[in-house]
Amino acid sequence: MTAPVPLDPLTGEELTALVDGLAGLPYGGEAVDQRTHALQTAWLAMDAGADDELVVAAALHDIGRARPVRAEHPGVPHEVAGAEFARRRVSERAPWVIAQHVPAKRCLVATDAAYHALLNPASIASLKVQGGPMDEREVAEFAAHPLVTDAVALRRWDDAAKHPDGPRLPMPTLLAAHARCVAARRA
Repeated sequence: MTAPVPLDPLTGEELTALVDGLAGLPYGGEAVDQRTHALQTAWLAMDAGADDELVVAAALHDIGRARPVRAEHPGVPHEVAGAEFARRRVSERAPWVIAQHVPAKRCLVATDAAYHALLNPASIASLKVQGGPMDEREVAEFAAHPLVTDAVALRRWDDAAKHPDGPRLPMPTLLAAHARCVAARRA
């Protein structure tokens, strides 16, 4: 059974405009801008063998920081705004994964001692704002979701996608993955 097509599926032109609109947008004190970060995260997903829908979700995981999405959801955390956008415009799976990339960080800090050591100062500062490590109950609830593996993978790609000279998924490759997702939902 395929997932239904969103009410107003994102077009390739809109996807390009959204990603290109991230150029120059600061990424929390990191050495890359939001566009570079998005395309590096998507490259890491594709390099890891992720399916098209997860590659697109990886590219859009921080789309809640894009000006047009922020304008639709003022004052809402970026992961929630991004998930709402993805729910209407992308797919059924992408919104949960996008919404959970922040809780995945909180879970990893609580369950993987080596993970916390990998976080840079900007990520440690944002962790405090995001609620700090999960408690045991939160970890159990998070881990019980069927898409938890996707959210944790996205989190790890997100953390690794901060290098100015790192590989980036070319826009035509992202657009092709997106087109295949839309076509699969319409089939």
